[in-house]
Parts: sequence; structure tokens; C-alpha cells
Amino acid sequence: MSQALATLSLPSVASLDNYIQAVNRIPLLSQEEETTLATRFQEQQDLAAARSLVLSHLRLVVAIARGYRGYGLAYADLIQEGNVGLMKAVKRFDPTRGVRLVSFAMHWIRAEIHEFVLRNWRIVKVATTKAQRKLFFNLRSMKPGFEALGADEIKAVANQLNVRPEDVVEMETRMGGHDVALDPLTEDEEESNFAPISYLTNSDDDPGRILEHEDGMRSRSEGLAQALATLDARSRRIIESRWLREEHPLTLHQLADEFGISAERVRQVEAQAMKKMRLLLAPQDG
Repeated sequence: MSQALATLSLPSVASLDNYIQAVNRIPLLSQEEETTLATRFQEQQDLAAARSLVLSHLRLVVAIARGYRGYGLAYADLIQEGNVGLMKAVKRFDPTRGVRLVSFAMHWIRAEIHEFVLRNWRIVKVATTKAQRKLFFNLRSMKPGFEALGADEIKAVANQLNVRPEDVVEMETRMGGHDVALDPLTEDEEESNFAPISYLTNSDDDPGRILEHEDGMRSRSEGLAQALATLDARSRRIIESRWLREEHPLTLHQLADEFGISAERVRQVEAQAMKKMRLLLAPQDG
């Protein structure tokens, strides 16, 4: 049932703007219509009813995904991931509880987008605990501007999110970090003693470390090439276009147009290929 629901066709249009316009034109359902459709899907596994529920809430996904555009990820991909969350919500929705689908689906849509952001934004690799994730996703919206938070503001954020002030400072630094000169030009000799170059040592000059690093890089590169070689041509193209391009990685919708399939199908192929590669690249015991 879940696989069948995941293959529901969504509006296919030439551009993201056209997609957004199309989903905004889909009529909303009354509570009575929603209950009837949800009951048909729950009791009779009627996929046509499920599709109507999904389509009528696509505009909700667009609205929620818009709030995550500041993380440097493609808006189209955020929407696609949110659509997956919406489908999961429809599958689990119980019309007898008296709650509208829009309220129930918001959690699932946000959860799916959160996971996508956490998987793909490098800075968030430090957000491993529940508290850190909450801090990461709330700090951007809670900051009044682009300036660094003051001591009182840091304390207020920490109290509101139930984290330590030091955690707020660290996350803000990671999210808003900028390049620092190793040896800044200054006429103050005492100040120059505190420049990064004065206390950062470079152990990489050691020949043993250099050889070890190069050997590790070579092994990882060879392992990646071998893992890619096990994929079929379409899967390899998707992985290379999405994750191995230094500039302008392709979106799910761009690849969907290239292969003549849905963006959801591209996402499924990508997930299967990534799972296969992770297994091949995982360290072997012994």
C-alpha cells in the first residue's frame, strides 16, 4: 500500500513556477469531502481518494518548504521531499479523530524536509542531538538580523530552547562563520602575537602523515569509483549529477525531465543507489 501511494502522479509542468501556480489552482476540500475521501482510502484502499487528498494539500507543502529556502538547497527538492511527507501523512491519517488533514500533515511534511536538510547541509553535521536540531532550525528565525547575538539575546534564546548559552554561541558561529586571515596585516606587534598563524601548527608537514593522507584519499577515490561502477547507467548519472558535481548540481525535476520520469521516481532511484553504495563503501570487519 505504501509503495502504491508513493507512485501517485503529481502535477507535471515545465517549471517550478508553473508547478506552484498549478497546485495553487487545485480546489481545497471541505471537511465533509475530506472525511469521505479519507474513509474510502482507509477502508477500501481507494488510491483515487488518496490522490485527491494529496493534490488538495500540495499548496501546503509549497508554503512550508518556502521557509527552508535559506539553507542553500534547491526549492524544488525541498518541495519534493515535503510531498513525500504529505503522502506519509495521508497514509496514516485517521478521519475519525476529528482533526483536519492540514493540521496532521504539517508534522510529517516538516519532518521529511528536516531530514533532507540535515542529510545535505554540511554545517548541520554537528546537529546530532534532538536539542541541537531544534537549535539549528530555530536559531535562524529567532535572530532579529544578520548581526551577532548579544549576551542578553544569547541567554534568551538558550532559555527558550532549553539549551546552554555556549551551544547557542557555537551554532551561531557555525551558521554565520566567515574566513579569518591567518596573518592579518597590523602594525601592533602585540596584537600580531594573537593572530591564528602564531598558534596554529601544521602537523601535515610530517612525511608520514602526508603519505597516510594520500593513501586514504586514493583508497576512498578508488572505492567510490568501484561503487559507481556497480550502478546502472541511469542511477550513476543521477548520483554523479546530484552529488559529485562541483558546481550547479541538478535538481530532481531537471533529472526527471532528462529521463522522462517523475521527480519522485528519480528520488527513489537515488535513494536505492545511495543505499547500495553505502553498503559497498562501509568498512568490512576483519
